[in-house]
Amino acid sequence: MIKWAETTSRPDFVLLVLTLILVSFGTVMIYSSSSIMALDRFKDGQFFLKKQLVFFLLGLLVMLVTQKLPYEYWQKLAYPALIFAFLLLVLVLIPHVGIKVGGARRWIRIGPFSFQVAELAKVAIIVYLASYLAKRQHQSLDFIHGVVIPLAPIIPLVVLVLMQPDLGTSIIIVALSLSMLFLGGIRMKYIFSVFLLALPVVAWLMISKSYRLNRLKVFLDPWQDPQNSGFQIIQSLLSFGSGGTFGVGVGDGMQKLFYLPEPHTDFILAVIAEESGFVGVITVIVLFAVFIYRGLMIAFKSKDRFASLLAAGLTMLVGIEAVINIAGVMGLIPLKGLALPFLSYGGSSLIMSMLAVGVLLSISSREV
Repeated sequence: MIKWAETTSRPDFVLLVLTLILVSFGTVMIYSSSSIMALDRFKDGQFFLKKQLVFFLLGLLVMLVTQKLPYEYWQKLAYPALIFAFLLLVLVLIPHVGIKVGGARRWIRIGPFSFQVAELAKVAIIVYLASYLAKRQHQSLDFIHGVVIPLAPIIPLVVLVLMQPDLGTSIIIVALSLSMLFLGGIRMKYIFSVFLLALPVVAWLMISKSYRLNRLKVFLDPWQDPQNSGFQIIQSLLSFGSGGTFGVGVGDGMQKLFYLPEPHTDFILAVIAEESGFVGVITVIVLFAVFIYRGLMIAFKSKDRFASLLAAGLTMLVGIEAVINIAGVMGLIPLKGLALPFLSYGGSSLIMSMLAVGVLLSISSREV
């Protein structure tokens, strides 16, 4: 029987408000960016809006439940969650079980909806590493116990994600894992050694597939193929340029009219840039910056090592994904098909992000 957490202080109200603002604004922009496309594809301009509202309600329920759940339960679920994520990553690669979209098999069908398994895997890895490092807080960890052993169960998950294929998510998982080890007190020279070992592997993965190498070429010069490989990022940059200071007005953007591919998902910020302008983009960046600050403060204030590491890991997950999406859409790094947390259309990202917020609120409501 689950015993709900006994709170000793109020959950972080600022973090909660930030989350609701981001999700609400994202929902408005999803409707604005997808209505014409939805009308063309499904004869229903509110198709994506309706589905996103369902995702929001599910995410809100998940957030409320996890906020009431004592964070100690997550430590008990560390290894089962990791095993469950591994099994799902295996299942998603099986034809007729995993859904293949655009050459990648990353989703499992659940009724009328699909779920991206890697989103769950990232959270499971954070919980596992927080548990492992917390249990060994009074031990002096060498390279074997501080790096090899904790990373050993994660490597198979990374390999399975690469088989989908999804190099970007694999890199995020590795970056999150190394960041968690650093926060856990593992010596920097050990972490740097893993980083150096990973570099040639990443380089080989980049050049081994022509589409990955092409992404790098597009990043360096999108204008060499403006009607094909460079089309998406060029349209995104045009959105930023068209928006000016205050934008053309919500609903009045032109790039979403079949110029910018899938504007309601990975490139939602480009639509925000055109319709809300520089002010809208800066507002989004500031909201994420404050979100990261509040999350890290929750981690810093917690006297329980597991809670502190868990809060830091979940905050970094949201922060890293936000930074990568924003930088990619602006053309500052090579493009990666990654959702902007809370804002992009999609249930997997939204539900797991709101689960992370629920855990952060649970930790913030306990004086431990």
